[in-house]
Amino acid sequence: MNTRQAGAWFRKLVTTIRKAEYIAAFRRSGEFCDGRKSCDKSAQKVNEETEKSELKNESNGERKDEWEAIHSCVQEAGKIGSNWKLTLAYDGTDFYGWQVQPDRVTVQGTLADAIERVTGERLLPQGSGRTDAGVHARGQVASFWLEAAIPAENLQRALNRKLPEAVRVVRAETASAEFHARHFAKAKTYEYRIYRGEICPPWEARYAWALNWPLDVGKMREASRLVVGRHDFTSFAASDPDLAARSLVGEGCEDAGGAGNVRTVFESEWREEGELVIYRVRGDGFLHHMVRNLVGTFVDVGRGAIEAGKVTEILQARSRGKAGATAPARALFLDSVEY
Repeated sequence: MNTRQAGAWFRKLVTTIRKAEYIAAFRRSGEFCDGRKSCDKSAQKVNEETEKSELKNESNGERKDEWEAIHSCVQEAGKIGSNWKLTLAYDGTDFYGWQVQPDRVTVQGTLADAIERVTGERLLPQGSGRTDAGVHARGQVASFWLEAAIPAENLQRALNRKLPEAVRVVRAETASAEFHARHFAKAKTYEYRIYRGEICPPWEARYAWALNWPLDVGKMREASRLVVGRHDFTSFAASDPDLAARSLVGEGCEDAGGAGNVRTVFESEWREEGELVIYRVRGDGFLHHMVRNLVGTFVDVGRGAIEAGKVTEILQARSRGKAGATAPARALFLDSVEY
């Protein structure tokens, strides 16, 4: 890339505010982060702009190439410190989801606060996806840029001291210059937990769907296998009033698994562990509420409300009304993200 092209990319970066990590790089100008309120407004704007850009249906490769070009030009401008990758675990019960929102306690906002308290830099960490209110994570990944020089183990320890006990930094590491937690994700795995006992223990109540109906787990397994492969998952996407603007938003997160509502599911299975029945699904991307809507449909199969083979017809119908109800958020975990 020559100097002229780099300058063009740099101007595009500033004017569109498409990459939130660079808020820190410009904070001295006062344009974005001259105070808490302005930075939070910037966070909102970045999230809005990111949603709009995702609706252009760019391929993973195109977005990755563009991101590398943008990053390269910013490097030339001398504004880069270190690119960080955090692996996070959190109890989502008391959070209003991942994404920062005005007057709401969110995981993204809480992490941004902790980073600022440790480093003095106000920025917006970008997650691999946006988990909904009440959804938990064992392996959420976030990336961001820091101007401060700090050893990885020190950053991890300092952040865990500042974060509430419901959020832990499992691992902190520097990443390659072009790495981005969302754009570089290749696959994600979610788990959903159902407790079948007569009385759900208090230590399970926050993390499982207490459901003591008789369930035919064999039929549920049969149904779950039918969603493996590349399909249009419109029937299992959220029917939010603003769904048109969120068609590429995955399980409360932006997942770039494919154009429109087409996604690839690599694995889909149920297993039993004592009183628990656990659904595990791995795919290249997930639509808003997709996993919870799949679970609701499989539960209908397990209790005999619909035949297992009907799942194929539900997929083909591309109609949310044909699938089962949305399962509760509290039993869903983002288990891991692959790069």
